[in-house]
Amino acid sequence: MEGSKRYTILVSLVVALGGFLMGFDASVISGVVKFIELEFELTKLELGWAVSSLTLSAAIAMMVSGPLSDKYGRKVLLKIAAILYTISAIGSAFAPNFWFLVAARMIGGFGVGASLILAPMYIAEISPAEMRGRMVSFNQLNIVLGISVAFFTNYLILQLGGLESAWAQNLMFDAYNWRWMLGLETLPAAVYFFSLFYVPESPRWLVMKGRDSEGLEIMSKASGRERADKLIKDVKASIQSDVKKAKVPLSKLFMPGMRLILMIGLVVSVLQQITGINSVFFYAPMIFEQSGIGTDASFSQAILVGLTNLVFTILAIAFIDKFGRKPLLSFGVAGIAICMFVLAAGFYSASYTLSEDSIAKLPAEIPKEKIILLQDKTFDSDVDFKNALSETLTEKAAKEYESELIAGAINMNPFLILFGIIGFVASFAISIGPVMWVLFSEIFPNWIRGLAISFVGFINSAISFLVQLVFPWELSVFGSAGTFLIYGIFAAVGLVFILMIIPETKGKSLEELETILIRK
Repeated sequence: MEGSKRYTILVSLVVALGGFLMGFDASVISGVVKFIELEFELTKLELGWAVSSLTLSAAIAMMVSGPLSDKYGRKVLLKIAAILYTISAIGSAFAPNFWFLVAARMIGGFGVGASLILAPMYIAEISPAEMRGRMVSFNQLNIVLGISVAFFTNYLILQLGGLESAWAQNLMFDAYNWRWMLGLETLPAAVYFFSLFYVPESPRWLVMKGRDSEGLEIMSKASGRERADKLIKDVKASIQSDVKKAKVPLSKLFMPGMRLILMIGLVVSVLQQITGINSVFFYAPMIFEQSGIGTDASFSQAILVGLTNLVFTILAIAFIDKFGRKPLLSFGVAGIAICMFVLAAGFYSASYTLSEDSIAKLPAEIPKEKIILLQDKTFDSDVDFKNALSETLTEKAAKEYESELIAGAINMNPFLILFGIIGFVASFAISIGPVMWVLFSEIFPNWIRGLAISFVGFINSAISFLVQLVFPWELSVFGSAGTFLIYGIFAAVGLVFILMIIPETKGKSLEELETILIRK
């Protein structure tokens, strides 16, 4: 049995490397936005498009990757995803203009969508029931590892850009900082591609294709021969009991018997993104800069976000099969709501005043003769202050020196913002982050799992795209306080749904859950 566990863990870790690439992609752009906004002279919506374009193509990939994997196999699609990650990393690093960068990011998005859907699906299909929660959570663990590594490498490249060493100057870390940030993904993408050659095909998929002996051999390695025999029989019975097994149209998701699990899937997929997690992961340094701590400190605090995400995801993996899915969801989403309200209150209480002393300390490049027109004027919101800066300076200069100007003018407690962001990330990572994908891999029946997870994954990715797209615009229109208040309200509504509707799925086989949740 110990050998079976080791085999399952090893295979799950390799497959979940796709999550690492997704996490790296998600957060590496957070260090890039400040530089591409100036270099390509982007509007706020164009900046949002540069960030969210990857998620748009990921949403499309989620719709097709499940059905394609049902036809060609999970492993084949995961290899294609690894290739797309590699092409995207190289193309993004050498992008000569804004639209080339968007195109390269969208290529990577197809890989993100495929691996985000297929990795947890594959792991759920090879893991025994008592290990499934932890094994599927490996994908989320790898996502947060990728996020943490991206935050760290962004900060490292920023620091290397300030070195006067000959080797650092020759590699042009300063001039090409954001290109180095994006190009580093080539290395883990190549590792993922070659690692997949040592992974077997999903045993449940093999049984779906009538390759019972191959499926039994792989399942025996993962669960032991005696249990494998029973599991394979259960899979066959589940598949053969439903004539819908060959090609399932999307309309089958909307059958009366599917209403409960479809509603759960849709609400949870929306809730995971509408509370703003990818605003934090994709724009972390930008958010911290709004609290007035400066560029270097904002990049270093972003590393804390990644580490918090990592630690609390590990705790979720440890607790998910012990306490269950619903308690973690309830606790975490309540924490998300509280932290968002804390952030809203923190930014609402801030004021902005450029004193004579603070103006004197501003970088020499900022035209003091213009900024002095704002001396001793107090602004009660970040929106009003930024508008005043744009009117006083040029819009480009206001963007370029926004971090320094906010740092010189703001009156607030930046540790309150750090606490709110870290608390939010911790609450997300121990709950709806990993639990959502575990829940999706469990509640949908075998005969429609690929299509169903693709559909709710598409909705999840579409909401993520919209959140990322409008976040810079939201900050410019509603301000930081209004933006985080909206996220908090969504979290509070989602908590009520979790408490009233979502069932517990811990410890039940996929076939048992099908009989419980589907109303024939």
